Amino acid sequence: MEYTNLGRTGLSVSRLCLGTMNFGPQTSEPDSFAIMDRALEHGINFFDTANVYGWQTGEGLTEQIIGRWFAQGAGRRDKVVLATKVYGKMGEWPNDQGLSARHIVRACEDSLRRLQTDVIDLYQMHHVSRSTPWEEIWQAMETLVAQGKVIYVGSSNFAGWHIAQAQAAAGKRNFLGLVAEQSIYNLLTRHVEMEVIPAAQHYGLGVIPWSPLHGGLLSGVLRKMAEGGAARGTSGRAADGLAAHRPAIEAYEKCCAEWGHDPADVALAWLLSRPGVTAPIIGPRTVAQLDNTLGALTVEIDEATEQRLDELFPPVGNGGPGPEAWAW
Repeated sequence: MEYTNLGRTGLSVSRLCLGTMNFGPQTSEPDSFAIMDRALEHGINFFDTANVYGWQTGEGLTEQIIGRWFAQGAGRRDKVVLATKVYGKMGEWPNDQGLSARHIVRACEDSLRRLQTDVIDLYQMHHVSRSTPWEEIWQAMETLVAQGKVIYVGSSNFAGWHIAQAQAAAGKRNFLGLVAEQSIYNLLTRHVEMEVIPAAQHYGLGVIPWSPLHGGLLSGVLRKMAEGGAARGTSGRAADGLAAHRPAIEAYEKCCAEWGHDPADVALAWLLSRPGVTAPIIGPRTVAQLDNTLGALTVEIDEATEQRLDELFPPVGNGGPGPEAWAW
């Protein structure tokens, strides 16, 4: 396994981040335990979750599963850089969601209890709040850091100007502020290249891409369909994406076959080669799927490969950061 620093911090994290959103709804608790154990065997030390995962309001089912895995001991908690999130709806009352100081503090306490730990390594705001002032948010986060309940703070689904806002407010308080931004980013969704990634690089945030395979569309979906699989690529949002991008995906899978690499490995390797990216989030539902993702670390994206991928999946506008992406 390869490791890198998380943004401008001294914290070392694996180049692949284990996403746990499937734990509970899609993957049983014993299988989730097996996936986490195998992740450690592979040297993956970066685990991402959220208080809303499990999709039963207020239950925090996925956090509970991780907590019971930690409780088995054998150094599991000490080996893991643990990231979770706050913002989503955790109850039916008005203050059971969002980024008020009250909700941040209470949600943190609840996550710590479910996770059976005394500290969250990376506490991420799952979405920007347009109604809470940054002074209130940072006061709550500073309190949690001072109490030793949170070490680093991150964001998710922020725009570039939100990152700038957050860092300006944190700087006035002599607070470290954000150290990571978690955004959707893959060959089919490249909007963050215009402003989010440049902002993250400027302020020293590590970029953690979620949905690196775009719901399975970049994992060899057409080949799997021909073989009788790929349920994720034939339903819901993925099905709409397949209909819209089928010619590009067909050409992509053909290129991957010519290059001798699995499409999922190429998609992950491309992200690993992108400026500012710390670790794509992989979301295996089985141990075998986890094992297969390690192949991405051996794929080299050379200039010719990058050019071909840009032809198949063009960047937004003129490519690269704004304003050049849309202006001269």
